[in-house]
Amino acid sequence: MSDAATSDALEVRPIRHPKRWHILVFLFPAFVVYTAIMILPLIETLRLSLYNVVDNQPVFVGLNNFKVLFGDERWAHDFWNALRNNLIFFVIHMCVQNPIGVALAALLSLPKLRFVAFYRTAIFLPTLLSFVVVGFIWKLILSPLWGVAPELLNVIGLKSLFAPWLGKPSTALIAVALISVWQYVGIPMMLIYAALLNIPEEVIEAAECDGITGWSQFWKIKLPLVLPAIGIISILTFVGNFNAFDLVYTVQGALAGPDGSTDILGTLLYRVFFGFQLQLGDRSMGATIATVMFLIILAGVSFYLFIVQRRIRRYQF
Repeated sequence: MSDAATSDALEVRPIRHPKRWHILVFLFPAFVVYTAIMILPLIETLRLSLYNVVDNQPVFVGLNNFKVLFGDERWAHDFWNALRNNLIFFVIHMCVQNPIGVALAALLSLPKLRFVAFYRTAIFLPTLLSFVVVGFIWKLILSPLWGVAPELLNVIGLKSLFAPWLGKPSTALIAVALISVWQYVGIPMMLIYAALLNIPEEVIEAAECDGITGWSQFWKIKLPLVLPAIGIISILTFVGNFNAFDLVYTVQGALAGPDGSTDILGTLLYRVFFGFQLQLGDRSMGATIATVMFLIILAGVSFYLFIVQRRIRRYQF
């Protein structure tokens, strides 16, 4: 046999895999639904923010709607007030909800803790409740007339601390934010708890051999390993808070009282776009507010994905 024939026989030919066109067939219905209810409304909202209605005719005005929203006395006060309240709403969740979630997850991961399943279920249960139910229940609890909060504080000798927190401009936003924290603290708890359970036993055993146990082990070993999960929780909190509307609307109504102290971008968008009481809806300005909300969320998510996530140390086992 010649050398040429031998080389041809030994030549490695790449394996050609058949093209799996059927995958596109199964993905197509989901793509159509997602496009119809997400992508197209988003594009239409962005387009509508660049138009205004003059003599019942849409007129292209460019960025003029944004100039009016940011600088006009009629619009700017409500917008900047809602944006400031939204930032406070987000900070309360980041500084209260997420640390409590991490602490609860650390407690539930203790090997000697009994009734873990009961505690985990009880803490996560409010997350499954409707925001309407949660808002109505807490309005009853905190009511100064027929609520149980004054009596409970009286039992422990702290009734003097009770105040109509939902009715005072200085405390209403904090009260609503803490209600939201109570409802959703189970989500960061479960995510961190799952991340803690996924830490390999070899790492824990090695730490114990080095004399690192208890809370020292959590701060030095476990917490750095769950930083990626904490980052995901942070960005989910950011997106959820800047899309918030339902709980504030249920507890404080569309006007987000008292005196707009609980008004956030979601409630402002609702009133502007759909109108409320004697105020007619303005689709162009409503779309402008929605576009600003989208840009804020996009900026936050991009900051996390391209800056924060790259700085988070990754551990591979």
